Amino acid sequence: MRFANWTLAATLCLAAPMAQAACASEEEIDAFVEAFGAKSPAKALAVGGDMADAICSQAKLILALSDVMGPVVGYKAGLTSAPAQERFGVSEPVMGVLYHDTILPDGAEVAMPWGAVPVFEADLILEVGDEAINAAQTVDEVMVHVAAVRPFIELPDLMLAKGETIDGVTLTAMGVGARYGVMGEGVAVTDPAVMAQALGAMQVVLRAADGEVLADVPGAAVLGHPAQSVLWLRDKGVKFKPGDPGLGRLLRAADAPRQGQGRRQRHLCRPAR
Repeated sequence: MRFANWTLAATLCLAAPMAQAACASEEEIDAFVEAFGAKSPAKALAVGGDMADAICSQAKLILALSDVMGPVVGYKAGLTSAPAQERFGVSEPVMGVLYHDTILPDGAEVAMPWGAVPVFEADLILEVGDEAINAAQTVDEVMVHVAAVRPFIELPDLMLAKGETIDGVTLTAMGVGARYGVMGEGVAVTDPAVMAQALGAMQVVLRAADGEVLADVPGAAVLGHPAQSVLWLRDKGVKFKPGDPGLGRLLRAADAPRQGQGRRQRHLCRPAR
């Protein structure tokens, strides 16, 4: 089930033209994986290429990183807001993956630095309940097939050395920065309609351990509604399986983490009136 995610990425790569000028070479992938393991800055992949090159490069990287981080267990949609897309030069979100070893349990402690270019983000995971989610056409239909909603503090690693190109293409090529993330306790979806309303109306607050508010955004920051990320990923060819986590990025803190500064994430959910 979980290897199906990697198969999808490989299929997308093979569907592109055979000669991809900027698709990363095996040598470039090997160098990136070596840097990933050492938590040291790396050269960007697919520089100067297009999104087909990025997807081709990501497929190669997924295969290589699966030996380090375990199999792919889920998907994530990044750059879900218009400002983020403008900053990275894209007109829609970008797709990445979550590996088995990416997801850490609630209460996990992560040593700093956890990567070459560590950052932190407040995200939300929608756990797939059944395969009928692949036929959903609306937010309400998506929520019928979501088993649980989980808070997720992602700890990505942007990896790239100073001066390297970072745009939508290179971000996609490197898998949208997957490294680690702490997943909170799930809230079971017992009433899909009520949960859909609550997610649309919720406010997400990210605080430092000392109480400082680092970010405060609505759930609607994710493509208008967090469940829209599932529809977007599905439209890009993802075939969800029961248990798959679909990750929608809610917000990104502008600052890199500081030594000794913990993070607390709070989702304030209420039904829309």
